[in-house]
Amino acid sequence: MYLSDRGFEIVAVNLRLGRLELDVVARQQGLVVVVEVRTRGAGAWTTGLSSIDQKKRGRVRRAGERLWRDRYRSDASAERMRFDAASVTWENGQPVIEYVVAAF
Repeated sequence: MYLSDRGFEIVAVNLRLGRLELDVVARQQGLVVVVEVRTRGAGAWTTGLSSIDQKKRGRVRRAGERLWRDRYRSDASAERMRFDAASVTWENGQPVIEYVVAAF
C-alpha cells in the first residue's frame, strides 16, 4: 500500500465513527494521518481530488476530531493529526495514485 511503503502503519480502513466514516487512518510515530481516498475511472468527468468538496471536507474533519477526542487525546505518543487526500485512477490495469499531504 502507498502509505505502508512510506513508513506508515495502517491503523484502520473504512473506520466508522457513528454516522461518519474515515477511509484510512495511518500513523508514523507521533503523527496520525487521516486520508480521504477517491477512485475514478478513465472516463470520469472530474478528478478524484476535485470531487472532495467543502461539505465532504467538513465531514472528514468532524470524524477526525471525534477520533482524536475518543482515541488519541489521552495517548501521549500521538502529537498531532493531519488530513491528506488521495486520488486513484487506473491505467493499463495499474493504479496511479495522486497524493496530497495536508490537503485540508
